[in-house]
Amino acid sequence: PQQDKKMCTRVFWAVFPHACFISSLVIYAFLGAVMFSHIEGNRNWNESEEYKDFMLDLWNLSKDLTENRTENQETFKKRAHALFTKAKLEWFADPKEQWSFLGSLFFCCTVFTTVGYGHSYPVTKFGKYLCMLYALFGIPLMFLVLTDLGDILAAILSKSYNEFRKLQSKMLASKPAKLCSGCICKKNKDIKTGSSLLMQHKIVIQEPLSITEVLKSQSSVKRKSLQYRNAEIFEMLIARENQYLMPPRIKKFERWSSCPELDSGKMTCVIENFGKELEKLDVPILLMALIVFAYISCAAAILPNWENHMDFEEAFYFCFITLTTIGFGDIHLQHPNFFLFFSLYIVIGMEIVVIAFKLGQDRLIGLYKKVISYVSKK
Repeated sequence: PQQDKKMCTRVFWAVFPHACFISSLVIYAFLGAVMFSHIEGNRNWNESEEYKDFMLDLWNLSKDLTENRTENQETFKKRAHALFTKAKLEWFADPKEQWSFLGSLFFCCTVFTTVGYGHSYPVTKFGKYLCMLYALFGIPLMFLVLTDLGDILAAILSKSYNEFRKLQSKMLASKPAKLCSGCICKKNKDIKTGSSLLMQHKIVIQEPLSITEVLKSQSSVKRKSLQYRNAEIFEMLIARENQYLMPPRIKKFERWSSCPELDSGKMTCVIENFGKELEKLDVPILLMALIVFAYISCAAAILPNWENHMDFEEAFYFCFITLTTIGFGDIHLQHPNFFLFFSLYIVIGMEIVVIAFKLGQDRLIGLYKKVISYVSKK
């Protein structure tokens, strides 16, 4: 029970920092949604003089068009364009409907993710000031969460890629090896080299084997005197006994990279180490590009189910613009409340895109170094 308690404590302190950051971002988004829905949703929706002038000009334009059908089409387009550039979205939107709790929550997500589609924005002065203050603290918090998730995704990608390489090596090693020119098999040479390296090292018990099996596998023990053999047998017995008494060790991949001190038994986490795993990530850029394409394609196939005005191509374009935080606003959602439940997809997708950009940046830096080195030699 004591060992289980220690193990639970270690796992708790390993997960605790990540849970704190994610929950802080969620709470921050909910608080922002409450504030903006109260401020912008309850604003006065009286028809301003600017709105009345716009409607009057629109009436005169339509009247001139019906009375003078021979008017030049280019002139009418210019008049219409000049008129509609003065229009504002808040004139035609109900604040109660636009700034509902879910609508405000979606707006908060577009603020701290720096997407900013442009179709939803604060109108009141107090709302604008609050938006600046909200973004001032929300954007760093979002970047912190992205860095934290980046460590986790980088560890997963590194582990998966390394396991794939190991599996590929095993598959290649299992094939019949070809004879070399000196009639010596390369596979036997590798095994012989590995055996010689094993004999040079100290005997290490990695699996609970019996002492007899260990002695049979270690030829160096047989050549030693009886006194040394007895001493090593005793040490191996102690090591085997301690192996059963020690609590089960957590695999390296299961330890969170943000808390390496957990390996030494300390319960303190070094938050300053966030981002170290992302810096060490080294996977092929083509593999990362394939992951980004597949991730966006999955959302592009799902999104048209509730956004009927989109097809797959437009949905793919919209997801790419969103995950890269460009946010032109040329395509916006008619049902943002449904897409709000997809906010987790946005956060993870932004992290995947950031990792892809980071790998591309490293490749460009390496290319520039080679070019500069080549030019300097010439």
